[in-house]
Amino acid sequence: MDAMTTAPQPPSLEVSGLAYAYPDGHQALFGVGLTVGRGERVALLGPNGAGKTTLVLHLNGILTGGAGTVTVAGLPVAKANLAEIRRRVGIVFQDPDDQLFMPTVREDVAFGPAAAGMRGAELEARVHKALALVGMEEYANRPPHHLSFGQRRRVAVATVLAMEPEILVLDEPSSNLDPASRRELADILRSLDVTVLMVTHDLPYALELCPRAVILSDGVIVADAPTRDLLSDDELMRSHRLELPFGFDPRTTTV
Repeated sequence: MDAMTTAPQPPSLEVSGLAYAYPDGHQALFGVGLTVGRGERVALLGPNGAGKTTLVLHLNGILTGGAGTVTVAGLPVAKANLAEIRRRVGIVFQDPDDQLFMPTVREDVAFGPAAAGMRGAELEARVHKALALVGMEEYANRPPHHLSFGQRRRVAVATVLAMEPEILVLDEPSSNLDPASRRELADILRSLDVTVLMVTHDLPYALELCPRAVILSDGVIVADAPTRDLLSDDELMRSHRLELPFGFDPRTTTV
């Protein structure tokens, strides 16, 4: 074998020494370091105001200008690489209506690849594949606003998957979902061959989907460990304003 075939893949995400202050002087991140390997599913936990959104917005270059470095699959997040970085880092926002704006589901899912120059049969195949991954092929010709909230969230995931990203970043993916939609989305996320970073306050969902979790608090990563271990550490949870639902015990819950 030559060196090209034996070289290990770079991590999907590598954040080193990331610090960022907003123009008003508010310091949101203080030297954050985080490495996420290819194919990992990691939950990003923390109280409101911890810096989670600020960190996520650095992953595809929406925010820049702070100290430190961010690389995605070995590619630095820098101005010259932004188009490729934004293809590789797919962010699914909390409200699917922020991502769905075309007349039909098919057009929404085709939008990203078409904007990147894809056309014809290749584009149709990409759209079909992305919709199949989320179980929404039969809704391709429907207007998104005729779908349920859970279906719209799945289409929003498909719009990102159509770009074949390296890493899927999900912002509160279980919010406002009924129990059946919540379970369906969990099944979809488990089936995807993609790295997942899930920002969530839904701690049982984090345990169900993400073997590893990190806690970001006051702009610093204060814990990085198996999700069950973090959720079972009562003092750690209490000190960072993370609360489990009443009666939920991560020590005895099977996932």
